[in-house]
Amino acid sequence: MPDAIQRTFSLLGFLLTLPLLVVLAVAVRTETPGGAIYAATRVGEGGQPFTCFKIRTMVANAASGQRLTRAADPRVTRLGRLLRKTHLDELPQLWNIARGEMRFVGPRPEDPHFVDFDQPLHRFVFSARPGITGLAQLLNADEETRLVDADPERAYREVMLPRKLELDATYLRHRSARLDLWILAQTPRAVLGRQVRLPAPLRDEVGQEAGADL
Repeated sequence: MPDAIQRTFSLLGFLLTLPLLVVLAVAVRTETPGGAIYAATRVGEGGQPFTCFKIRTMVANAASGQRLTRAADPRVTRLGRLLRKTHLDELPQLWNIARGEMRFVGPRPEDPHFVDFDQPLHRFVFSARPGITGLAQLLNADEETRLVDADPERAYREVMLPRKLELDATYLRHRSARLDLWILAQTPRAVLGRQVRLPAPLRDEVGQEAGADL
């Protein structure tokens, strides 16, 4: 989808969902003190950092602690768990698309703390504009439940991140309007917790290690 059309659709979507965003923002601030919008620094197109917007799902100042969110993380609020489960916390990212910082479909926006541009796979994936949804997002919707290692940052950096980057790289090598539409169509399925299976050609390319449980 051309960039201008994506930005126009995202702006319309942002305006249409603005009443819902206001309601959610009020609910977030009523439950716990602090701002309703969480602004996170993420790696964008060409490796440039940008501010990625989400509805806050944790207690205020939670970002000053552990970078990763695990299952039953005590920092996540009751409303936050619902927002994360339904991905409604990502609605403000429509504004990121309207600003030209994200796309509807693309690699997952990553925390700069975990990005290493000395690695070719990182350089390739983070050369592209990130997306709200994508192969890595579809197939890692249960990421929090997998971070059970005693050292979650090590497990994420050494196991989970390479797997996600390989998925994103596969997407970039095969990116097309047809694949983007397939990913968009599969996104509600992933949100509902249902298994998403890659098309056979992509599954073969991802390989046994990165494609486990796909």
